[in-house]
Amino acid sequence: MSLRRPSVRAKVVTVVVAVTAIGLLATGLLTHAIQSQQIMDDISEDFDQEIGELQQLAKNGVDPETGEEFRGAGRLMSVAMERNVPGANEMFVSYLDGTHQQSSPPAMGRFVEESAVVQAVVEGLTPQSERTVQREIDTEIGRVWFVVVPVTVPDRDEVGAYVMASALDRALRAETDVMRTYAIVCSVALVLLGLFAWLVVSRLLRPLRQLSSTATRVTETDLSQRVPVATDDDLGELAGAFNTMLDRLSMAIETQRQFLDDAGHELRTPLTVLRGHLEVLDPDDPADVRETRDLLLDETSRMGQIVEELVLLAKAERADFVTPARVDLGRLTDDVHDKARALGARRWVVDARADVEVVADAHRLTQAVLQLADNAVKFTGPDDEVGIGTQVFDGSAGRQVRLWVRDTGPGVPPDEAERIFDRFARGSTTGGAPGSGLGLAIVRAIAQGHGGDVAVERSDGGGARFVMTWPADGAAPSGTQPTARSAATEEAR
Repeated sequence: MSLRRPSVRAKVVTVVVAVTAIGLLATGLLTHAIQSQQIMDDISEDFDQEIGELQQLAKNGVDPETGEEFRGAGRLMSVAMERNVPGANEMFVSYLDGTHQQSSPPAMGRFVEESAVVQAVVEGLTPQSERTVQREIDTEIGRVWFVVVPVTVPDRDEVGAYVMASALDRALRAETDVMRTYAIVCSVALVLLGLFAWLVVSRLLRPLRQLSSTATRVTETDLSQRVPVATDDDLGELAGAFNTMLDRLSMAIETQRQFLDDAGHELRTPLTVLRGHLEVLDPDDPADVRETRDLLLDETSRMGQIVEELVLLAKAERADFVTPARVDLGRLTDDVHDKARALGARRWVVDARADVEVVADAHRLTQAVLQLADNAVKFTGPDDEVGIGTQVFDGSAGRQVRLWVRDTGPGVPPDEAERIFDRFARGSTTGGAPGSGLGLAIVRAIAQGHGGDVAVERSDGGGARFVMTWPADGAAPSGTQPTARSAATEEAR
């Protein structure tokens, strides 16, 4: 059985506590080293001061009993010891010709019995010796640092040794106690830090747990789950991005489902027609074969057009459906007008022409205008007028582009002004005109792909006026939404 890997929360808390512990340890060790060195420096300065005072006394001092120069090294060391009061961790010892003479304080007299001290004293007890000996030894009271200073008096053969010692472990005991307290406090602080970090990290990682829980509940048939976004930090952005991904995924699946439903619904009828005519076809009757062949070719052509339009609507949900670029609106108006004239013999006019550059997809706009123009041709006669125009105006949302196609046909009833843009929706004024009912849905998809929309209104001269509007500066579109099916279409299913 494989061991469970540590969670992100455990890893983060472990790293935080470990880094803090390393920092506290390094700080404690550095502080201890600095303080210990300072204590050692203070002891060394005390020794230097004592040696200087002893040398000054030997050079310029007088015996307080006789008022004359010192007559012997023993008397000199005795007076020096009387004048110097040792610190709490210090002691002074004097030797004369290798024999212990005096100790201050007396309680530390056992120090004189240490072999290392005796050896250092003996090495320094020569009339010609002027070398100061320093040693550090381990005693029953801990480490002791001592200095042996040779003491001689002119015209006397006796040799003295003045020993100054300091109990290092005792001198460092206060620092050691401080470090022990520091270690205890740091240990408690690390425990509290670990608990606090655990709580904080748990709170910070709550969106990730919610994200994991939501991802687990999401299935192919249920994409309604969303992660609650309660913060505006990086994790909040991650949750928002995850929700946006689910929105896109849901839209893609819905588009795919809608495409399959639409394709199945619309292709069912021509397939039934094809099968029915093939079943009753008399292969021995040439006239029947020709008639059936023409009908089948017409139905397959209509099926092909439906499939192409459905595929185009499916592509409308993709981010690259519209490719914005700088477009000369005046030139675009002239181009679509020239192309639309080939759709039918009508009185084609240019209502308005905006000679400005805007951000748009010229190919998609041409596709939309020709679709609107084709619809206008279907519902008008040779004497009717079809107008195309463009305009740029300042709206509440900034500079806007308006592109329209109008005609003098029967128009669109007000109660159908919105429904005719649904997929497979047909208006009541079509009069049996051929069409799949997808053309206006494609026009709306193109308008929404530009960040705008399309609407139909009554033209001033009668008929219908289809108007596309979108931002002139090419603002990012909010995303095309799947168009709703008409109620009639749903009921037909």
